[in-house]
Amino acid sequence: MANTPGSSSAGSAVIARLDAVVDDFARRVRFFHEDMTPGRARMFVLQHRQNTRQRNSVLKLRVAANCPDWETRLNIIRACSEEVIADHEHGGGRAHWQVLEQLGTRIGLTLDEMRAARPIDSTALAWCAWEGLMSNRHWLEGIVANTCAERVNVPGYGGGIIGERGWFGMERLRWGKLFGLDDDALEFFELHEEADIAHSNMGWNAVARFAVEQRMEDAVVEACRMNLVVWEHYLNGIAAAGDALGHGRAL
Repeated sequence: MANTPGSSSAGSAVIARLDAVVDDFARRVRFFHEDMTPGRARMFVLQHRQNTRQRNSVLKLRVAANCPDWETRLNIIRACSEEVIADHEHGGGRAHWQVLEQLGTRIGLTLDEMRAARPIDSTALAWCAWEGLMSNRHWLEGIVANTCAERVNVPGYGGGIIGERGWFGMERLRWGKLFGLDDDALEFFELHEEADIAHSNMGWNAVARFAVEQRMEDAVVEACRMNLVVWEHYLNGIAAAGDALGHGRAL
């Protein structure tokens, strides 16, 4: 399993439970273990461009607003800024959704197509679910929602390639082979491999610091489980819509 640097001994038990939930997610989700196809890849770009903007300009900032710890609040805001405004450390001054747009143009999408895309039903339902899991919950439950899917990008969860490289490390290999892209063209996955390790460590360490103190171990583990259920449905929806796109059917 992935190792979280900086976690205290007091929080190690809850971190181990969170890690077990993430490991189960990495092992069970069909999107990770079924073949990547052009339709699924293009639908991922069309939906994830929107999802990145929604989660980081709305949902995660509500978690920050609920957080009483000033340094943790600033860390959440900095991470959101990298995603939706400009990432000078990992993205050369571009927001992550802009890097994803560049990837989209390399796999057959136009900027007009990406910018005109609307959320499919499963994406819209995921946003509704995250609204309930992030906006009106204790901030510790919310920060788990911020970071649990990013955690899957850290190597050590699941088996095979995803366990060796993390989710986006695996996607970098799959998309490179599928579309004949070099590492420069796959920059979106590489920057998320780096940024998500930093972002998720921030969240995991906050849980380790505060969950035991506030007697919220069970609550944060359940928040992690429920959020990953939502992520599973979000990715299943992308797969189904991508399969329809691949066969030329209307979405």
